[in-house]
Amino acid sequence: IKEDFEIIDKKQIPNTTELKNEEKEKTEEARWSAPILSLAKKASENLALSYGSALKSASLVGFISKPVSNDSTAKTSARCHAMEERANLMNMMKLSIKILIQSALSLGRTLDSDFPPLQQFFVVLEHCLKHGLKVKKTFIGQNKSFFGPLELVEKLCPEASDIATSVKNLPELKTAVGRGRAWLYLALMQKKLADYLKVLLDHKHLLSEFYEPDALMMEEEGAVIVGLLVGLNVIDANLCLKGEDLDSQVGVIDFSLYLKETQDSDGKQDGGITAVLDQKHYVEELNRHLSCTVADLQNKIDCLEKTNSKLQEELAAATDRIGSLQEEQQQLKQQNELIRERSEKSVEVTKEDTKVELDTYKQSRQGLDEMYSDVWKQLKEEKKIRLELEKELELQIGMKTEMEIAMKLLEKDTHEKQDTLVALRQQLEEVKAINLQMFHKSQNAECSLQQKTEAISSFEGKTNEMMSSMKQMEERLQHAEKARQAAEERCNKMKQELGGRLDTCRQQMSQLDSKCSTLEKELKSEKEQRQTLQRELHQEKDATTLLKTELQQMEGLKKELRKLQDEKQQLEKVCEEQEQALQEMGLHLSQSKLKMEDIKEVNKALKGHTWLKDDEATHCKQCEKEFSISRRKHHCRNCGDIFCNTCSSNELALPSYPKPVRVCDTCHTLLLQRCSSNSS
Repeated sequence: IKEDFEIIDKKQIPNTTELKNEEKEKTEEARWSAPILSLAKKASENLALSYGSALKSASLVGFISKPVSNDSTAKTSARCHAMEERANLMNMMKLSIKILIQSALSLGRTLDSDFPPLQQFFVVLEHCLKHGLKVKKTFIGQNKSFFGPLELVEKLCPEASDIATSVKNLPELKTAVGRGRAWLYLALMQKKLADYLKVLLDHKHLLSEFYEPDALMMEEEGAVIVGLLVGLNVIDANLCLKGEDLDSQVGVIDFSLYLKETQDSDGKQDGGITAVLDQKHYVEELNRHLSCTVADLQNKIDCLEKTNSKLQEELAAATDRIGSLQEEQQQLKQQNELIRERSEKSVEVTKEDTKVELDTYKQSRQGLDEMYSDVWKQLKEEKKIRLELEKELELQIGMKTEMEIAMKLLEKDTHEKQDTLVALRQQLEEVKAINLQMFHKSQNAECSLQQKTEAISSFEGKTNEMMSSMKQMEERLQHAEKARQAAEERCNKMKQELGGRLDTCRQQMSQLDSKCSTLEKELKSEKEQRQTLQRELHQEKDATTLLKTELQQMEGLKKELRKLQDEKQQLEKVCEEQEQALQEMGLHLSQSKLKMEDIKEVNKALKGHTWLKDDEATHCKQCEKEFSISRRKHHCRNCGDIFCNTCSSNELALPSYPKPVRVCDTCHTLLLQRCSSNSS
C-alpha cells in the first residue's frame, strides 16, 4: 500500500536559530501548555508500548472463550484467560483509536462509512461490548446481543431518546445486532459515544443483568476504553445508514492495518519533517485561538470588575439608604410613643367623661320613665274622649250628606228651568234676526222704489201683504214677550223659595262649623302636647346618639393605634429585609470575587479545546435551523463554531492546515477580504 506525501520547499523549513527565537518569544504563552504536552507525550509512549504487545497477543491468542470446567484449576485458568482477553481487547482498542485519529487528521477529520480504519474500530468496539454477555433464553432460541444494555441509555440519559427512536424507525433493521450497530453509528456522529458509555458504567448494578462479573464492561478496562473514546470527538463522521446491510455484516478484525505500521516505519522517517511542520502549524493555530480566548477572558474580567464597582456603589447607596431608613424608623418610633401617650390620655379622659355622662343619663332616664308613665295615662284618657267625639262627628257628617243630597236635587231643578229659559231666548234671537232681515229687505225695497218709480204701482199690493205679515209677526212677538215675563216671574218665585231653603241650610252649616271648630281646637291642643312629648323623646335620642358617636370615636382611636402598630411591624420587616439584601449583596460580591479568581486561574491553566462543544449547539449559528440526523453538525476550522452543511460548504487553506479545510460563510468572506487586502 502506497502512502501520499506532500512536497515542501526547503525555504519553508525553518532554521534552528529561528525555531529557538520563536520558542523564546513563546515561552511565556506556552507555560500553561506544558502539562498538556507532557500528558500527550505519556499517552503516545503508552500507545507505543501497547502496540507491540497487542500485535504479539493478537497473533497468538484468539477471541473465542473456552468452556469452563468444574475443577479449581479450570476456574483459575478461565479467570486468567478472561484477563488475557480483556487486556488484548483493550490493547486492540487503543491501536484502532490511535490509527483512526491519525488517519482522520491526515484526511481532514471527515470520515465516511467506507473508511477501513473506521470499520475496524466498530468491529473492535463490538467485540468489546460482546465480551462477557449473558445468554438470554427465549421461545425462539438463545439470544446474545449487545443492544440490550444500549437501550438502558435512553432511560438514564433522555438526550439519547432521538437515537433510540430513529433506530427503531429504520425499516431495514430486523435484528438486534443491526440495531446495536446503527446505534453506535449515530452516537459517533453526535460525538457522544463516550458520554453514553460512561453513563452505563456509572450504573453497573443495571449492567449486571446483561454481563458476567468478569466481563470487560464490568471491570476497570471498560473505564479505560471510555476514556480513550473521548479523543474521537475531534473527528467528524458522515455515516449513511440507508442502503447498508447492518444485520448480516461479519465482525472480523483485520490485523493488516496494524502490521503495516511496523513494516513501513523505516519509510516514514523521511516524512518526519512534514510531521514536524504540521505540529508547528497546529501549535501556532492553538496559540492563536488561545490568545483570542485570553483576550475574551480579559474583556470578561474587565466587565466583571466594572460590575463589581457598580455593585460596590450600589452597596454604599444601600447602606446610606439603610441609615436614613433607620433614622426615619427612630423618628417614627418616637412619634408612635407620643401618639400612644396622647391616645392613652385621651382614652382615660373619655372614660371618665363617659362614666359621668352615664350617671346623668341614668338619672334623666328615671325621670323620663316617670314622665312617660304619666303621659301614657293622659293619652289613654284623651283616646277615650276622642272616640266619643268621633262618634258625634260621624252623626253630623251623616246629616251633612243628607243636606247635600237635597241641595243637589234643588240645583237640578234650577238647571232644568235655566235650560228652558235659554231655549226661549234663542227663539227670541231668531225672531230678531228675521226682523232684521226684513228690515234690510225693506230698505232695499225703498231703494228700488226710488230707482224704479214706475214699478211702485205693481209692487204696492205686495207691500200691503208684507205689512200685514209684519203685523202678524209683531203680535207674535208681543205674545212671546208676555210668556217670557211670566217665566221670569216664575223663576223669581223659585229663587225666593230656594233662597229661604239655602238660608236655613246655611244656619245649620254654621252651627256644625262652630262645633267642628271647637273639636279642632281641642285636637290641636292634644297635638301640641303630643309634639312636646315627642320633642323630649327626640332630645333623649340625640343624647344617646352623641354617646354612641363618642364610643365610635373611641373605637376609631383604638383602630388607629392598631394601624400604627401594624405600620411599625411592617417597617421592622422592611428593615430586616434590607439587612438580608445587604447580606445577599455581600455574598454576591464574595461570589463575584471568587469567580474572578477562578477565571484568572482558568486563564492561567487554559487548555487547547477552543471549539464549541456539541452539547451546547442545538441550532445552526447562521441560519438558526435545528440540527437533526439529516441536518448534521460541522465545525468551522477558523472560528470553532458549529454550522450546518449548507452554511459551511466552503473550503480554504489555513496556516494550521496544509490542505483546504471546511470554513463557514462569514469566515470565508473575511479571509477572502484579508487575502485581497494583503495582495493589494
